[in-house]
Amino acid sequence: MSQASREAIADTSFLVDWAKYSKRDVLLRLFEVVHVPESVLRELKLPPAIDWVADCLASDAFALFTETPELEEEARRLMAMSRGKPLKRIDYPEAVCLAAGLRYGYVVLTENGGAYFAPRVLGINVTVWRAFEVILEAWRRGLVGDLAEELKRYEEETFHLFRRRDWEYVWRLTRS
Repeated sequence: MSQASREAIADTSFLVDWAKYSKRDVLLRLFEVVHVPESVLRELKLPPAIDWVADCLASDAFALFTETPELEEEARRLMAMSRGKPLKRIDYPEAVCLAAGLRYGYVVLTENGGAYFAPRVLGINVTVWRAFEVILEAWRRGLVGDLAEELKRYEEETFHLFRRRDWEYVWRLTRS
């Protein structure tokens, strides 16, 4: 994971959950900039997500990502590909993030299962992280303390539960 891009692009599901996390600014230490597509910004309606994203855009920690016609076309192609596969639906904002990740090498930040599994199911070369991978990378870089404690904090603050498989990986990793 440490070889990831210095830039990321985030979808709505990631930003809504991550904004509730008390250590959310660790994201700003992992990436030089987090891009927020216009289509994602339009979906953000309520605090704390809208307030946090607005503050990050104002401070240049986040950058507004403008969707070009070529990127829109690629996003629609990815959406069409996903419909014929055993994959949770990928909506337009997630598809834009995947297309940008493909084109520019950004890490795609999402909590959408379809977008998370798209690289494997659709055979596309893009790095996709959920909050789990972000916190894991922050731990590897020494930006957070105890990994299990940090993941529990995230679950408690966001009401987003990690998969059993993720927890089993943490137990193996931290007990070696």
